[in-house]
Amino acid sequence: MHDAQPENDDDNIEDDLLRLVFIACHPVLSVEARVALTLRLLGSLTTIEIARAFLISEPAVAQRIVRAKRTLSEARIPFEIPSVPERAARLSSVLEVIYLIYNEGYSATVGDDVMRPALCEDALRLGRVLAQLMPAESEVHALVALMELQSSRSKARIGSSGEPILLMEQDRGKWDHLLISRGLAALDSAQRTSAALGPYGLQAAIAACHARSRTPEETDWQRIAALYDALAELISSPVIGLNRAVAVGMAYGPAAGLELVDALASDPILKSYPLLPAVRGDLLEKLSRYSEARDEFAHAATLAQNSRERTLFSERAAKCAHA
Repeated sequence: MHDAQPENDDDNIEDDLLRLVFIACHPVLSVEARVALTLRLLGSLTTIEIARAFLISEPAVAQRIVRAKRTLSEARIPFEIPSVPERAARLSSVLEVIYLIYNEGYSATVGDDVMRPALCEDALRLGRVLAQLMPAESEVHALVALMELQSSRSKARIGSSGEPILLMEQDRGKWDHLLISRGLAALDSAQRTSAALGPYGLQAAIAACHARSRTPEETDWQRIAALYDALAELISSPVIGLNRAVAVGMAYGPAAGLELVDALASDPILKSYPLLPAVRGDLLEKLSRYSEARDEFAHAATLAQNSRERTLFSERAAKCAHA
């Protein structure tokens, strides 16, 4: 009997797409260039979708991708699987790619559909494979947890006519409890692997708060607001700031949330982001400032590139007009 040969570390990424993601996330490129190139070539995202993910213009995304291709060509980068140490250096870029592919699937930028389920499935599969490949990485488990928990709500997010259903109005009986249990187990793995949760871990913990709430009223918004506070300390992002404002508004009243939203209103990154006026409109509506809320929802509708999202905002504007 012969001893089994040790597995070659360079060849143990069995998923073809994941292998390509690791190859494309080469350190010769900037992090932004790695992610943009990989999303375009492997995630099949358009420049519009990538621009939304980065909250930058389409020409800037196109230029970033062209430069990335040129850099790889000029550096004559070999098309080979990175070694185990190199994978660790590329992991954050790989996680970001998977995260952004999932986000585009979960909330489609353009078109007539709220979701693009195939993208969600691809991202979740990549995450699960990555968790098996790198079981000691807390943020890998955390990202899987986040995607499992978000996916658990998929069937409740879309109405019979394809219209979006907001979280607090969803039929929680339609939530997938198998995916919830998988997500909570992955979050436990992330917490066992690291004493402190990273950005994906904190987002997964927020999703877990929703998943554990049997009714909207049971949602622990104060804990969610505190988790967003911790997330904002790790990542300086106006989108996270906007989500934090929503949580604060739910936990401490719409006036408190509106104050935070107004502080974000001048941020140039959010200038064309439809959820900024939509969130502001929601808070104003709760404060019975219906005329202002109508204007905000109408503005959100003009910015939305997804037809379902645009219809939702238009309907909310009309509702405020008749309040």
